[in-house]
Amino acid sequence: MHIVVCVKQVPDTKIIKINPKTNTLDRRSAPAILNPYDAHAVQEAVKIRKKTGGTISVLSMGPPQATAVIKKSIEIGADRGYLITDRAFAGADTLATSYALSKALERIGKEIPVDMVICGKHAIDGDTGQVGPGIARRLDIPPITNVIEVTEVNQQENTVLMKRKLSNGYELIQTELPCLMTVEKEINDIEYSPLPNMIKAARYEPIIWAVSDLENVDRTQLGLKGSPTIVGKMFTPPRPEGGKRIEGTADEQVKQLMDILLESKDLFTLQASN
Repeated sequence: MHIVVCVKQVPDTKIIKINPKTNTLDRRSAPAILNPYDAHAVQEAVKIRKKTGGTISVLSMGPPQATAVIKKSIEIGADRGYLITDRAFAGADTLATSYALSKALERIGKEIPVDMVICGKHAIDGDTGQVGPGIARRLDIPPITNVIEVTEVNQQENTVLMKRKLSNGYELIQTELPCLMTVEKEINDIEYSPLPNMIKAARYEPIIWAVSDLENVDRTQLGLKGSPTIVGKMFTPPRPEGGKRIEGTADEQVKQLMDILLESKDLFTLQASN
């Protein structure tokens, strides 16, 4: 069983600020971390490997310093890691990112055939949830999103049974391998890394590829050239105003409430009914 986990280096959104002049994320204001959903994806791969055996690879696209998230993944329990880094990838949206990662996965698969790809549900700096399904579409493998439990991996029948979260409940899905899943945080708890993993991570040097190391790449689908998405503006939403206290008798409170609703500019349209 060969599992590849796609991971991303993101700014810690608990600390990051918005540049008031450019209305863009000030990435220098926050430390870079392993995307939390991707950490759970790596942990789930480790959990599956304990049952099936095999190898866990991690794959990331980013600047050279993104090797840090690969080392963190090794610390969690991955066996090896790949970083694709090249100025040609700069400015990529989710469409161009999924294309680049799919090409890297194709090369990885030639070395060791890939049975399963795991991604976090989304990255906390983009929150789109599009890269995982985009990779699956390009590799022509089934995508299963919002997975909260991997119930069974049947290597004899080459299938996997998963439980995924829906807006109104849950769903059990069985699919053939290879497949791609995106996972929720609730799928597992991140375990403390054992000392041997920490030592291995500190010494580990990821495999680094440029565009020229990948095969059959259409450069027009990379970076800004391959990104139809344009972010027009980013801004900090205004702070919510404090609530209004309603006092007096019941009739007086009803009148005050109706006055507030009628003065509101947001959502309310009152309709008379018989």
